[in-house]
Amino acid sequence: MIIQKNTVVTMHYTLTDDKGGLIQTSADAEPFAYLHGSGNIIKGLESALEGKKAGEKVQVHIEPADAYGERDDSRIQSVPKSMFPEPDEVEVGRQFHATDPEGHSVVVTIVNVSDDDVTVDGNHPLAGVRLHFDVEVLSVRDASMEELAHGHVHGEGGHHH
Repeated sequence: MIIQKNTVVTMHYTLTDDKGGLIQTSADAEPFAYLHGSGNIIKGLESALEGKKAGEKVQVHIEPADAYGERDDSRIQSVPKSMFPEPDEVEVGRQFHATDPEGHSVVVTIVNVSDDDVTVDGNHPLAGVRLHFDVEVLSVRDASMEELAHGHVHGEGGHHH
């Protein structure tokens, strides 16, 4: 069976940056499973896997536009430290949910803390990064009706309700 819309793909992957730095891997963990065509993974990787089958190994390089987008400096802002419920616990690197001007929930990362202000970055941590994937497709199967209805994989390597 080939990877196409509404198939469940189980794979192992290693993700690195342009310098070969390891970002993430499933090598020493459970294989990763996703529902193809449902936007569960970045579009560049999903496109690269289309038409592949179990047993294939794929190396793909994905530009930021097909991954987490380019960095957008307008998504960086300074806010008063007093806006935080526990200002003394605010530290660089912490992430939290906020609401953007359109009312969408976004994850922001604290990038700087001063006496009175906190600088937060609403860009995804991998925005602007060219990604390199080494993928081994382990299996491909038809998605169940429940998986299709929920938009994600259930069971091993997927979501558990």
